[in-house]
Amino acid sequence: MLPANLPAAFLNLEPAAVWAQFATLCETPRASKAEGLLRDKLQHWAVARGLSAAVDAVGNLIIRKAASPGRENAPAVILQAHLDMVCQKNGESAHDFSRDPICPVLRDGWLMAEETTLGADNGIGVALILAALEAPDLVHGPLEALLTVDEEAGMGGARGLAPGILQGRLMLNLDTEEWGEFYLGCAGGLDVNVERQGQTSPLPAGLQACRISLRGLRGGHSGVNIHEERGNAIKLLVRVLRELEAVFPLRLAALQGGSARNALPREASAMLALSAEAMQALPQWLAQMQASLRQELLGVEPGLQLEFSTANSAQVMAPAEQAVWLASLHAAPHGVYRMSRQVPGVVETSNNLGMVDLHPNGGSCNFMVRSLLDSGSTALADEIVSLFALSGTKAEKAGYYPGWAPNPESPLLALCQSVYRTEFAADSTVQVIHAGLECGIIGAKYPGLDIVSFGPTIRGAHAPGESVEVASVGRCWHLLQSILAAVS
Repeated sequence: MLPANLPAAFLNLEPAAVWAQFATLCETPRASKAEGLLRDKLQHWAVARGLSAAVDAVGNLIIRKAASPGRENAPAVILQAHLDMVCQKNGESAHDFSRDPICPVLRDGWLMAEETTLGADNGIGVALILAALEAPDLVHGPLEALLTVDEEAGMGGARGLAPGILQGRLMLNLDTEEWGEFYLGCAGGLDVNVERQGQTSPLPAGLQACRISLRGLRGGHSGVNIHEERGNAIKLLVRVLRELEAVFPLRLAALQGGSARNALPREASAMLALSAEAMQALPQWLAQMQASLRQELLGVEPGLQLEFSTANSAQVMAPAEQAVWLASLHAAPHGVYRMSRQVPGVVETSNNLGMVDLHPNGGSCNFMVRSLLDSGSTALADEIVSLFALSGTKAEKAGYYPGWAPNPESPLLALCQSVYRTEFAADSTVQVIHAGLECGIIGAKYPGLDIVSFGPTIRGAHAPGESVEVASVGRCWHLLQSILAAVS
């Protein structure tokens, strides 16, 4: 299963067993809902090593490894991660996630992808699990590997997991991104999907079509990075259009932005029509607007760019439809809604306007709402639905998933903390993450399951330039082996 020729970035990396597995993931396309090629490859790999491997009704891969000699009566441990990755790339990149391998580079102790996402989220977790399944000298009780599908696009694999399949009562989730921290809870959430049919108008006489693009934002994970007040390309471009139409009347033909519901939008573009006079003044106006936005986002979005180009369009939105969309998107919430009072420093409720696709005869957009409180996500989603209801626009809630309620008395947590202290001569910390993990969904299907999550240090997940700290992967591998030995 391992690559015939290990890419240069992986040469001499330790632990070699883990990085070899991750190299296989990098060479195998694994977008959400398209994990079949990788899953089949891993199933064949497991069977060839004498492991039990099966695919459930929704496509999750479950691999079992018998206990090491003398550890047969130890508690069974579930090792869990997801196979899919967020597929994001820079606008100028020709990368095709359906066929092209990820091309990592090694830089100053970090493995990264320059023009695309790396897939360390959650490929490193998968690689750690595969290395554990393959290691001949690992001391452990019975192991169950649960490798889920469709986590990034709706948690379909965890949702479809049937009760009664898993036998273990302890679970280590390997899908968090800060070494030295054990996670014991996460946000739940749901989506609000907005759709509206519109009316077209011919391009008015005397107006010329052009395109305005907003690019260069950092992007990132819509849960992990939401509190950092990074720019949202959709919200910023809508603001530009609103301010522009107050100076130069415009007609909107199209607006696109974002490409993943759970990623902060990095780029957005609008096709519009302006008078010849406005077209002459537009470059200078955009330069002033760019300077103003950079000043507002000083230290956060230094790469923000507003670009102008000519375009062709025969149709534009009817004036009333343009007014509805621009006003609604301008008023729609984005970002942190409320900080937690129970967990200091942690976001309680947030929302990401992640995607928009408008054209002359209608359009759609998506909001991803998260909260540590189920009532909090529902309430914010209802506000968004109500906003669009004012214009008679269809907005529906979908894809609800529960949060993972912390259990500070978890015996597995106590064991993990003890092992960490022994192996690294330091204390770990306990955190609750605002991102959505599969732990809440799986835990609801298996009441009483004791769950702890940990992982290496990952930066920029869900955005091009995603990177993972090589040394932290080695520490994770050492910790995982030590925990499994302690459990057994």
